[in-house]
Amino acid sequence: MKISFLGAAKTVTGSNFLVEAAGKKFLVDCGMYQGKITQELENTDPFVYDVNDIDFMILTHAHIDHSGRIPKLYKEGFRGNVYATKATCDLCEIMLPDSGHIQEVEIEWTNRKRMRTSKEPLPPLYTAEEAYKCLEIFKPVGYDEIVEIDDNISIRFNDAGHMLGSAIVEIWAVENGKTTKVVFTGDLGNNDLPLLDQPTMISNADYLVMESTYGNRVHMKNDDKAKMFLDIVSETLDNGGRVIIPSFAVGRTQEILYELDKLKDEYSQDEEFAKKYEKIMNVPVYVDSPLAISATEIFKKNTDLFEDEIKEKIKRGDNPLEFRGLQFTKTAEESKALNEDSTPAIILSASGMCDVGRIKHHLKHNLWNPKSTILFVGYQAPGTLGRTIVDGAEKVKIFGEEIAINARIEYIEGYSGHADQTWLLNFVYSFTNPPKHIFLVHGEPDGQEILKQKIEDTTECKVTIPEFGDTYELIGDEPPLLEETKEIELYRKEFRRLDLIDKIEELKENISDIENVVMQKNIDTQDDELKSLEDRVKELQEQIQKLIQ
Repeated sequence: MKISFLGAAKTVTGSNFLVEAAGKKFLVDCGMYQGKITQELENTDPFVYDVNDIDFMILTHAHIDHSGRIPKLYKEGFRGNVYATKATCDLCEIMLPDSGHIQEVEIEWTNRKRMRTSKEPLPPLYTAEEAYKCLEIFKPVGYDEIVEIDDNISIRFNDAGHMLGSAIVEIWAVENGKTTKVVFTGDLGNNDLPLLDQPTMISNADYLVMESTYGNRVHMKNDDKAKMFLDIVSETLDNGGRVIIPSFAVGRTQEILYELDKLKDEYSQDEEFAKKYEKIMNVPVYVDSPLAISATEIFKKNTDLFEDEIKEKIKRGDNPLEFRGLQFTKTAEESKALNEDSTPAIILSASGMCDVGRIKHHLKHNLWNPKSTILFVGYQAPGTLGRTIVDGAEKVKIFGEEIAINARIEYIEGYSGHADQTWLLNFVYSFTNPPKHIFLVHGEPDGQEILKQKIEDTTECKVTIPEFGDTYELIGDEPPLLEETKEIELYRKEFRRLDLIDKIEELKENISDIENVVMQKNIDTQDDELKSLEDRVKELQEQIQKLIQ
C-alpha cells in the first residue's frame, strides 16, 4: 500500500491524496488551492497522475478545498465512482456549480486584461454546466456503512463533526493475505461545534493521515466566545454601526444563525444579557449569499445529522435556523440595497476568507467606517484578503480601490470548524490500538512541527510531515519514502518558483508600506518611530539578501 501526498502538504488547501493498494489506484479528496494567487495557479496545472488510471475516489466532505477539482477530474475523462455521504452529495450539488460560475466570472475578467495586450483568451478551469455534469458519478453512502469496493478493499465513513456530512474514512486493503488499515480524518470538527455531533473516535488503525490546521492553537471556550460575540455585536449596534461577518456559505453561516438563536436560552435569567439580546433581535440579520441560502435549506433537510438536543428543539417547533429578524437576500439588487442603507444591522456574507463573493462589496462600504465592526469567525488562510485584514493591515485594495481600515476588527477563533490542538491530541489518544505512524497534513509548517513534537512526546507514535509529491510505502513503523517520479520533480521545481514569487510579492508590499509611512511623516517624527522603521528596513534587507543567495 502506498500514499502519495499531492495536496494539503505543509499548507491548508488543495487536499489530494493518491492511494495505491490491492491492485487499485484511488483518490482521497481532490480539492482546489485557495488563498495565495500563486497557489491558485496550481489548479490549472495537469494532474501528476493519469486520470484514466484512477479506479474510484473517496470524498471526505464538500468544502471546495477538498472537492473543487472533481469537475476538472471529470472534464479530463475520469468516470469512476465518487463515494461520499448523502449530505456531502447534496451540498456538492450547489457548491460545485457555484465554483464553476466563479471560474467563469474570474476568467472573463482575466481575458479582458489579456485581450488588451493581444494575448489569447484562456478557458475557465471548468464551467457551472461541467460541474453539474460531474455529479452523475457521485455515490451517496451512510455513516457506519461498510462499502465493499471489491474483495480486497472496503471503506467506512464516520462522522467527523466538521460540517454537515463530513467524514473520517477508514480504509481496509488486503494484499498478499495481510490486511492494512489506514484512516483519513479529512477535516476534524471542533468538539463543541454548533448543530453537529462530536467527531467519532476510531479504535484502531495501522496508519493515520490527520489534519493539523490548529496544531499550535487552543480555541476559546464556548461560554467565553458566546459572551464575546454578544458584547462585540451589541457595542457596535450601540455605536450606530453595522456588524459584517465574513462567513463560509456552508457550515459557518448556519452555525452563526444557530448561535444567535441559542443566546436567548443560555442567559435568559441575566438581565443585562436580556437587554443586549433584545437589541440584537431588534435589528435585521441578513444572510447575503445565494449559496448560503441554498445550503441552509439543505441543512434543514438533513436534521437527522444534528445533535440530539437540537433534534428535540426542532420537534417542538423551535428551528434554530429560523428566528425573528432573519432575512435572506437572494438577488444582486437586494444585496446592493444593503449598502445603500446605513442603519445598524448584522450581515453574514460569503466568502469566509473575503477573496470572492458579495462580502467584498460589504467590506468596501464598511471597512473605512469606525462605527462598524468586521467580525471574523473562521480560519483565514495566508495570502487571503481576510488574513491581511486580521493581521492588522492599515489599508487594502478592493476592486482596484484603496480602502482605509478604520472599522473595529475582531476574530473569534472558537467558531472554527476545525479541532484545536487539544482535540487533535485527544483524537490520537482515543485509539485503543494506536497507529504505527501518523502523517500530518492540512496545516501550516510551524503549527505542524509543534503538534508533531506534542504527539511524539506523549505517545509512542512516530510522526511525519510530508512534502508535496512525497510517496510513502506503508510498511512497518517507519514507512520508507520512495523515489520521486519525473512528474513530481517538475512539480517541485514549479512549487519552489511560485514560493519565490510569493516571497518577492510579500517583500514588495512591506517595502511599499514602509515607504508610505516614511513619506507621510514630518521632521518631528519621534526617535523611537524612526528606529523602528530603520529596524524593519534592515530586516527586509536581510530577507532580500537571503533570496538572492
